[in-house]
Amino acid sequence: MNFKSVAIAYDQAREKYGLSAYRHISKVLESLKETHKQDFKGNDHEQSWRSFKGKNLEKLIEHVLKTELEKIGLAIENGSSLERRSEANLSVLSAKLKRQLLVDYGEYGYHFPDSDLIIYNPETCKVIASVSVKTTLRERVAQTGYWNLKLKSQPTTKVIKVIFISPDEDNTLAQRKPAKKGRAIVEVDTDGTYVMSQTTIEESDKVKMFDKLIEDLAVWRDQDIATSNSVDARRS
Repeated sequence: MNFKSVAIAYDQAREKYGLSAYRHISKVLESLKETHKQDFKGNDHEQSWRSFKGKNLEKLIEHVLKTELEKIGLAIENGSSLERRSEANLSVLSAKLKRQLLVDYGEYGYHFPDSDLIIYNPETCKVIASVSVKTTLRERVAQTGYWNLKLKSQPTTKVIKVIFISPDEDNTLAQRKPAKKGRAIVEVDTDGTYVMSQTTIEESDKVKMFDKLIEDLAVWRDQDIATSNSVDARRS
C-alpha cells in the first residue's frame, strides 16, 4: 500500500463530508489498516502500521493543505526532505528555506529543527511556519515547544511561526481548563495548534479546529509582506 491509496480514501471522504472531511481523518486512516495488514510481511504489524500511519498522516495533511495554500499565495514543502539533503542537492529556493530555519548551537554548529512541513511565501521566499504533525500529543509535543523556544531566541528565526497539527486521538486538547499537560504545552509553547478531530474542542486563541488554519496563515502572510515592504522601503 502506498500514499496514493491514502489520498484516494481521503478524497472519497471529502466527497461525503465536504469541508468537514478533515474531522474524519483518523477514521480514513483506520479504514486502511486491514488492507495494510494483508500486504504486510513481517512479525509486528502494529509497529509497522503505526509507522505507516504517522508518515502518511504527514503526507495527507500536505495533500489537504496544498490547494488551499495556493489560493492565498503560499506554498508547502516537506521538512524532512530539507533536513536530509545537503544544500548542494537542493534547489535554490529549497536551500534558502533551509537556511532560514537553522538553529545556531555555537561551537556545535547549525542544526535543522524537527519540522515535518514548511509553509512559505514563494513571492518573498520567506518561511511563514514550521509545522509538526502527530497523531497524538504524547508524540513529541514537548519537542515542538522546545524548537519554538529555540527559533524565537534567534533574531533571524524569531518571526517564524511554530505550529502543531493533530487528530488528537487521545483527546488531550478537548478541554481548556483544567488543562491536561499536552494542552498546557501547546497553549504556552506553540504559536498555534490545529485539531482534526470529530470531538468538539474548547477553542482558544492558540488551540483551534483545523479549518481556522488557513485564516491564520493569511494573517501571517500579510505580516510577512508588510515586513518585506518595510525593509525594501528602508533600503531605497
